[in-house]
Amino acid sequence: MGLKKLQKIGGIFAILEALIYITAFIVYGGILAYPNANASLAEELNFLSDNYLILSILNLISYVLFGILLAVLVQAIHQRLKNYSPNFSKLASIFGIIWVGLVIASGMIANIGLNSVIEIGTNEPEKAMLIWSSVSIISEGLGGGNEIVGGIWVLLISIIALKGKLFSKPLIFIGIVVGTAGILTIYPLEIFTEIFGISQIIWFLWVGIFMIRKPSIALSN
Repeated sequence: MGLKKLQKIGGIFAILEALIYITAFIVYGGILAYPNANASLAEELNFLSDNYLILSILNLISYVLFGILLAVLVQAIHQRLKNYSPNFSKLASIFGIIWVGLVIASGMIANIGLNSVIEIGTNEPEKAMLIWSSVSIISEGLGGGNEIVGGIWVLLISIIALKGKLFSKPLIFIGIVVGTAGILTIYPLEIFTEIFGISQIIWFLWVGIFMIRKPSIALSN
C-alpha cells in the first residue's frame, strides 16, 4: 500500500472513529433507558435480557470495530511522523497499539460476560448480577473507565506535530487537550472522561479531514 493511500485510509478511519463515538453517545445516553440506582436485581437483569442484541452490537462497534480502525490509524500517523522524529513516533505508536489491544479486549470481555449473565440469570439472578458487576469493572478498567493510554498516544502525537509543525496549530491544541484530559482520567472525576470523549470526537474528525486533504504533507520532511 502506498504511503499516500495509507494516509487517506487512516483519515477515513479517523472520521469513522468519531462517528462511532457519536453513535455510542446517542444510544447509551439517549435511547437506552438504564434502570435507576434503586432498581431491583430483576429489573436490571430484565434490562440486559431485553436489550441483549443492541448491547452486543454496540460493544462490537464501540470497542472491537473501533479498535480495528484505530490500529490502522495508529500506523498511518506513525508513518506520517516518523521521518521527523523516528524514536518519539515509535514510542507514540507503542502506546497507540496498547490502546488498540485494551479497547478490543474490553469489548470482547463485555460481550462474553453479557452472554454468560443472560444464561445464568434464568436460574440464579443474584449470581448473574454479581458476575455482571465484575465484568463491568474489568471492562471499564480496560477500555472505558480511564483513558490514560489513549491520552498519552494523542499527547505524544501532538508534541511531535508541534515541534515539527506537522499539523495545524488548532489541531495540535485540540490534541493537547485530548491527551491531557485522557491522562487526568486517572482521577475518578466524570468531568475528565467527558472532556476526553467530546474533545476526541473533534480531534478524530479534524485529523481525519487533515490527513485526507494533505496525505503527503509530513512525508517529505
